[in-house]
Amino acid sequence: MLEPVLIHCPYCGEPIEILVDASVGGQRYVEDCQVCCRPIVLSIALDEGDRPDVRADREDDA
Repeated sequence: MLEPVLIHCPYCGEPIEILVDASVGGQRYVEDCQVCCRPIVLSIALDEGDRPDVRADREDDA
C-alpha cells in the first residue's frame, strides 16, 4: 500500500510529498527533489504502528 509522506528536501528545504510502500519493511533508495532536482537519500523504516518513518539525507551525507 502506498502512503503519502511529507518530507523536506535536505538541500533546498522545500516540503515534498513522496509515496512510500508501507507493505515493505526497511528501504533505502535515492529520489530526486521535485523542486531543485538534487538527489535525496531516503531511509524508510516502519514504526510500531506500521507507519513509515522516513529520513531524508543529502547524498554526500549518507
